[in-house]
Amino acid sequence: MINLIHVHGSKNQFYLLDQTLLEKRLPCETLTRLTVQICQQSATWSGADGLLVVDAPTHDGPLGKMTVINSDGSIASMCGNGLRTVARYLSEKFDQSSFTVETEKSDLRVQKEKDFAPGVPAFSVEISPVSFHQEAFPFTGFQTNEIIKRKLPELDSHLTFSAIAVPNPHLISFVTTAGELDETLGSLGKRLNSENPYFPDGVNVNFGKVLGQNKLFVRTFERGVGFTNACGTGMSATSYAYAMNHSDSFDASQPIIVYNLGGMVKTRIHDEGNRPWIELIGNATFLDTVLVSEEALQSGQLDLSTLQTAPTREAASYDQFVAALPKLNPLVEK
Repeated sequence: MINLIHVHGSKNQFYLLDQTLLEKRLPCETLTRLTVQICQQSATWSGADGLLVVDAPTHDGPLGKMTVINSDGSIASMCGNGLRTVARYLSEKFDQSSFTVETEKSDLRVQKEKDFAPGVPAFSVEISPVSFHQEAFPFTGFQTNEIIKRKLPELDSHLTFSAIAVPNPHLISFVTTAGELDETLGSLGKRLNSENPYFPDGVNVNFGKVLGQNKLFVRTFERGVGFTNACGTGMSATSYAYAMNHSDSFDASQPIIVYNLGGMVKTRIHDEGNRPWIELIGNATFLDTVLVSEEALQSGQLDLSTLQTAPTREAASYDQFVAALPKLNPLVEK
């Protein structure tokens, strides 16, 4: 028997599977089927945004390797909210507080941080590499190799966009109204993640609202998922775009506070010459554990109604933390 751990970062929910505890690793096709199944919500099952697969690293240095499978079965290049929970899992498994984790694109630094609140463990994770060039997305049809604070009338008549890959591809715009954060974002996100001539592989679409100096609200329509409570790489890319495009209100000496529908995170922009990166700091919450037999996992088909779930007390602690945050959700303006 093995435990699937139900986790969340900013209420971006996942199931975490440590394959090093299995006698035999699951084939990719089986992992895809399992992900699609366990991510579906029902009256008796909470569902999730994806599956976080932990494997042994493929080279010396990292404590483990993380693979992220979206709820539709596609593979994500990275997931900042998920990486925080994997960092916590590996930290507790190996009793280390600072190390690296292998991801699809690179080895990323992670570190245990001071708890956000009682019962709300926090970790910081490296979000990198940062790229603006169209090959990192890809995008076509805009007569440019980079999109930085640029109007794109093909997409919207008045919004200004920036495109940043971290390495997940993100299209970012700063808006002012609740309707833009909801209907406009939803419409554009669906359009660019269906068959379209501009982003053939789809793209994460992020709308941010500047709330004050180093203070943002960010909402994301995530490729392969749709609307989520929060997207770690999206909040990181939007923070970077804010630092570039709103120098009048950005203070590089202080963290950026990023509010989202799932709570709050902090980001820091690091400019290390030709290798800029973003530090994402937020909760790593374990909601419950689900006992599953390896035989059931290997079959690629679970009877979700029969699984034994053991909840933790961390959900209540995180909810108390969120309840104490300033009420700065622009969507309530609707």
